Amino acid sequence: MEKHIETTMKNLEKNGIKAFYCETKKEVTPLIETLIEKGESVSNGGSVSLAQCGVFRLLKNGDYDYIDRSQYPPENVREAYLKAFACDTYFCSSNAVTERGELYNVDGNSNRVACIVYGPKQVIMVVGKNKIVPDINAAIQRVKEKAAPPNCQRLGIDSACAKLGKCVSLTKEDPFMCDGCAADTRICCNYVVSAKQRHKDRIKVIIVNEDLGY
Repeated sequence: MEKHIETTMKNLEKNGIKAFYCETKKEVTPLIETLIEKGESVSNGGSVSLAQCGVFRLLKNGDYDYIDRSQYPPENVREAYLKAFACDTYFCSSNAVTERGELYNVDGNSNRVACIVYGPKQVIMVVGKNKIVPDINAAIQRVKEKAAPPNCQRLGIDSACAKLGKCVSLTKEDPFMCDGCAADTRICCNYVVSAKQRHKDRIKVIIVNEDLGY
């Protein structure tokens, strides 16, 4: 295991976040099967990392009560979000994980960060090694350069970062965390840092020794 991954996992544990390690993405779904029970209600946020690891396939085909928001028409998607908020296990990734053991996540609609903070009995995050950064400042930079722009492009969102390939705030000498474009379609609206957790091990982070997602 690389030293920065080991350091990150130790500090996640100190913060009350349970850390797991997978050498490859193929190991992720067998591990997840040990962390959830048959018949549990499960849901997820949008995530390239989960797709790359086969987590969506597991949730759809396993013996779980899967709250799949993609099966809800747009006018009823709020119902899916509210059900997900009360589910047993919620799956997502993290925009960045610091070596200090913090999780940094930025959302537009913010149903994902809502579930991370409170609601589901447990949250399981699948995170590639490319998302590990030294500290929160590096996490902020990562979202502005490597997370928001490709996600806007993937989702077909008409935003400045989708066109420029980086956040417009990076033209400043010292961009503030919340600085960005003024577009109504902006996906960077709510900023959440998860540090020391009161509910120990509610959040579980699976770190994969491969690059995953954005």
